[in-house]
Amino acid sequence: MARMEVESEVAGSVWKLVASPGASLQAGDTILILESMKMEIPVEAPVAGQLLELCVAEEDPVEEGQVVAILDR
Repeated sequence: MARMEVESEVAGSVWKLVASPGASLQAGDTILILESMKMEIPVEAPVAGQLLELCVAEEDPVEEGQVVAILDR
């Protein structure tokens, strides 16, 4: 099992969780959507794998570089 941490590229807040733990994702699939400066910014799976954990909840504040999800490749 190769775990991969998915980090936020921007500071903002979690607007919507799209994927749930256990979901099989392809590279480019949206995991969650952040809101930053009134813009919606998707956080996508960088590689194909299974979503093991979401590290944030809707409305949580997020910092740039913060781990928001963990994938199993």
